[in-house]
Amino acid sequence: MYTLPRSTRLVRAFSLACIAALAGCGSTHQSAAAPDMTADKASPKDMVDALHTAFGEHHARAVHTKGVMIEGTFTPAHEAKRLTKAPVFAGGPYPVVARFSVFAGVPTLPDSDDGAAPSGFGFKIKGAGGEDFDVEANQHKDFITATSDEFRVFLNAVGAAGKGNKAPLDEFLASHTHAGEFLSTLTYPSSYAKATYFGVNAFKFTNARGRPEFVRYRFVPRAGEQYLSPDDRKARGANYLQEEIVKRVASGPVIFDWFAQVAERGDKVEDPSIAWPETRKMVKLGTITLTQQPADPESAQRNLLFLPGKSHPGVDPADPMLVVRNGAYPISFKERQ
Repeated sequence: MYTLPRSTRLVRAFSLACIAALAGCGSTHQSAAAPDMTADKASPKDMVDALHTAFGEHHARAVHTKGVMIEGTFTPAHEAKRLTKAPVFAGGPYPVVARFSVFAGVPTLPDSDDGAAPSGFGFKIKGAGGEDFDVEANQHKDFITATSDEFRVFLNAVGAAGKGNKAPLDEFLASHTHAGEFLSTLTYPSSYAKATYFGVNAFKFTNARGRPEFVRYRFVPRAGEQYLSPDDRKARGANYLQEEIVKRVASGPVIFDWFAQVAERGDKVEDPSIAWPETRKMVKLGTITLTQQPADPESAQRNLLFLPGKSHPGVDPADPMLVVRNGAYPISFKERQ
């Protein structure tokens, strides 16, 4: 009897979670008290190990493994200075190296697979003083869990399901109703350039007058949004997202407008599983213009490390998940070297 490769079985387990969510494992949000910045017990190494449990160990990125690199520029918007004194939001334009990716931690994952969502968009701005400013966003308005600890439990449950034990995954979805809601509302874009991306982790912005505001990032495509039906998606090729964005950028720039969504009193700053209301103020931070692939895309991918939770003057992490992410990414980076 033919046995599926372990990495394929693990992605299928993630797909089972999506199917279970669609079947009605939960449709109401289960909220909890917002954690403080020391609440998560999962260490960065714990998180990397859990990602390997879910998707296998490939000596590549532990998650969002399959991606494509595009270069361009970031031009700050004048109104950004009302929110933050960060140097990267003044002057410019600045060079940018960006990476689009599909979700699961499998290098050969088809772009049309259930495990490909949510897509990712990350980029590194090279500031005037040589300091990097890293940003990562997902193509979903919120995150599957409120904390890194809960995400680790989910990933371990996906790994168990991949080995034939579905009970932990069923139990997790039954007790974390938002996870079911998240999985049942995943969407799949026709192009990386035609999706809105959300920075689900909050930051504290401080302007030159010392006034703080809590914000989450959002990236709105100039090309508009377009998402595929399940049948249309399954009919696409295994590399349709990568091939399309390379072809698109060769014929003209891919542009995103970068906004800060500003929190109001009562919004959950430290819980990425709760999206803030659409009535919140949006302030334009600038424009990302992507124009070409790097000269050596494979080398650029291998040597790119994002640190999205790094503090900058006027920008500090406000979500404890960013602390764990900033510790986990260098571990994954070292593994792929």
